[in-house]
Amino acid sequence: MKHQISCSWTGGMGFEAELPGGKLVMDADEASGGRGAGPRPKPLLLAALAGCTGMDVVSILAKMREPLGWFDMELEAELSEEHPKRYTSFSIVYRFKAAEGLNPENVKKAVELSQEKYCGVSATLKAAGPVSWRIEYL
Repeated sequence: MKHQISCSWTGGMGFEAELPGGKLVMDADEASGGRGAGPRPKPLLLAALAGCTGMDVVSILAKMREPLGWFDMELEAELSEEHPKRYTSFSIVYRFKAAEGLNPENVKKAVELSQEKYCGVSATLKAAGPVSWRIEYL
């Protein structure tokens, strides 16, 4: 199986990618010659990681019949000082509101399954650096 996209230059530092499900505009900030018309490419890796693991967790908890009322994630990555500036480590905070009946052990199991078995983005990024995570309840 392969994934394929097309990506076209839109002038300046802007690019538009055609992906399954829609288009994505990327651009640099004004200090780097762009117009700030879209997200930067490197942070999109973090968004892809959040989307991948988040979808896993939601799906696994649904299969466990866990009542999920609210869930979000905060991601952070360390960037190297030297060029090429690349991510060297990743950190994910999974945040849940403690809904009535939400079993913390099942939440932990869902996150572990995502990180250890299912999330392809996390598996890919682990080649660049460690992916750490923790769970918080609000």
